Amino acid sequence: MTQQNTRPHGLAYKDAGVDYSKIDPLKIDAQRAARETGGNLARMGYHEIEASRGESAYVVDMGDVLLASITECLGTKVLIADAMRPITGKTYFDNLAQDTLAMAINDIITVGATPVSVQAYWAAGSSNWFDDKQRAHDLVQGWKAACDRCGVSWGGGETPSLGGVVESGTIDLAASCIGVVKPRERLTLQDKMKAGDAIVLLASSGIHANGVSLARKLATQIPDGYSAKLSDGRLYGDALLDATILYSPVTEALFAAGVMPHYIANITGHGWRKVMRHAASLTYRFHSVPPVPPVLSFIQQHVGMSDTDAYGTFNMGAGFALFVAPEDAAKTVAVAEKAGIAAWNAGVIEDGAKSVVIEPLNVTFTDADMHLRA
Repeated sequence: MTQQNTRPHGLAYKDAGVDYSKIDPLKIDAQRAARETGGNLARMGYHEIEASRGESAYVVDMGDVLLASITECLGTKVLIADAMRPITGKTYFDNLAQDTLAMAINDIITVGATPVSVQAYWAAGSSNWFDDKQRAHDLVQGWKAACDRCGVSWGGGETPSLGGVVESGTIDLAASCIGVVKPRERLTLQDKMKAGDAIVLLASSGIHANGVSLARKLATQIPDGYSAKLSDGRLYGDALLDATILYSPVTEALFAAGVMPHYIANITGHGWRKVMRHAASLTYRFHSVPPVPPVLSFIQQHVGMSDTDAYGTFNMGAGFALFVAPEDAAKTVAVAEKAGIAAWNAGVIEDGAKSVVIEPLNVTFTDADMHLRA
């Protein structure tokens, strides 16, 4: 990993309690155990799409349809909303609802699926959490609005009270999603992407929901906390709570326009390292980078992060990556922008060692910097 500059002091993500070097080995062990269960599908006449192992969503071949599924949680962003409510008077739970669904929906579309239905999991630390009618209303209405935005059905869910497991006064939000890959040619896994393909980046709305623990830690170490002012005049905490962009309208519009992405990556935890999620040994070379949202620039500056640290942790303005044939790059950008999301033809795939090379920043990530596959 090429380090542009060093960080003699400050915060790293693991200082906030999130250390992927400890978490990822469990994920890999779980993948190995899960792989051994794939044969259980044969009793129903189904089989797994093996290439979906280690991807953002799991795909089962049911004969007449490919079924994709995923479960995701929001994490600690609710704690920022709780802290900001006394400052602004807003609950922010409509945004948090969209965040939670985006975690699942933005993952399931990476395999070429159309999201069909979602389930909610809202685990409160106490039944008293639901006494706040405005907060509960905003959560429900935000959830429904996000479903309508993506054209999915909300099937139901679970609302347990888990005192002693979840902190009293707060809530853990999660969602599961199922989708279908139809027609089967829409499947975007490991057999299409190749050297020469263009990398189109879609804009993020800010931090989304990854790196939030570090953002929270920073708030405890700066004088004004969440009330600190950003370069655009907004409050730090308010900007952190901007809802994650839902990207399924873009992928659906692309398929409708005849553009078949060769691969798709959701840029979440691990930041731009996620760009090289594909199993193949290829080099992902970027000749340009999107503008960095003020809230992420603020974090990088005040934490004292190098560009390598920042781009290896946060989305830094790029929430989604589409790998398309070079002749489809301009059309991909146009479709995304018509859907209201800024996009850039920012890079190209090359033959070479597995790596992400961000030329404008002199930053390189290698295969050794990310371990997601068994």
